Amino acid sequence: MTSDIAHTELIAVLVAVTLEEPRVMTISQGSALPSGPFETGHRSLQSGLRAWVQAQTMLPLGYLEQLYTFADRDRHPDGQRTISISYLGLGRENPAAQGGAGWRGWYDYFPWEDHRQGEPACFDAIIKALKNWANTADDAEQASYRHRRIAFAFGLDEGGWNEDLTLQRYELLFEAGLVKEAGNEDGFGAGMFADHRRILATAIARLRAKIKYRPVVFELMPETFTLLQLQRTVEALAGLRLHKQNFRRLMEQQNLVEETGDSDSETGGRPAKLFRFRHTILEERALAGSKLPLSRG
Repeated sequence: MTSDIAHTELIAVLVAVTLEEPRVMTISQGSALPSGPFETGHRSLQSGLRAWVQAQTMLPLGYLEQLYTFADRDRHPDGQRTISISYLGLGRENPAAQGGAGWRGWYDYFPWEDHRQGEPACFDAIIKALKNWANTADDAEQASYRHRRIAFAFGLDEGGWNEDLTLQRYELLFEAGLVKEAGNEDGFGAGMFADHRRILATAIARLRAKIKYRPVVFELMPETFTLLQLQRTVEALAGLRLHKQNFRRLMEQQNLVEETGDSDSETGGRPAKLFRFRHTILEERALAGSKLPLSRG
């Protein structure tokens, strides 16, 4: 018999972008996110989270925001009722100093989400498996509903691919029994403990939506960067290619960056201008959004 007492857990989704690849800090050889119980000695939720991240990864935490609270029943395999308060952290990649902790590409867990080079290799197999599942419905009405959900989530209808539906796609695959967390050892993508992959999917969806109206992407950038490096970082997060001229035009219109006066050679060719984020923009636009273009190139 399991206890009816709910335990509170703090969990961190720490994101960096390195060499044009979005990465997430993991523990237990990539099978879990940094986490630990909220204890009476913790002064606050954030201080407790920082303590667990420090203990498990030895990483300093910079930008941090609360992500979501997960409290569904049967979230953990031992049957214990656990309430998880998750946080999203953004920064630069630093080596973890603890055994078992390390950065992993988030497309290892969600290979169907990276459309920068077109449809991923696993895409057709996923759609085929989902349609087969839809056809196993109890009746024609339920089968039709499942097919509509698949078309909407994976961009098979007129609306096309929507990068913000990361969580909906994962939950659909879970419901269809096509991921390891649903008991399918041959499921698509690398698995994680309990519902940690669902939490990561929630963070990806949040970040993909947020970069369109808040300049949080600069938390992932070095102090100075080229516009191409900035564009590639946004593309890595969105899993899409962007229109180069539209991107640069919007950077100018939003007044988010300023030239440093220096330049850098990205490929050994003509030197590219270096820019930095205009921190004063946060004061100037405390209540206004700063949009980034996510149209395909």
